[in-house]
Amino acid sequence: MAALTRPRDGRVIGGVCAALARRFGLSATTMRVIFVASCLLPGPQFLLYVALWVLLPAEKAPSTAW
Repeated sequence: MAALTRPRDGRVIGGVCAALARRFGLSATTMRVIFVASCLLPGPQFLLYVALWVLLPAEKAPSTAW
């Protein structure tokens, strides 16, 4: 499994769905659909998204050192 970091590419808002999709081997679109569908259920999904946006580290830029 990949590390849980927000990717530099493929983000739509904060990169949380893209990070979770990469971690669990799903497509980012599938993860986004799951998230939107889960928002129809009662619970703190949006607050969890914001918390993950703040807490997950962003993917480091590739180094350009020779």
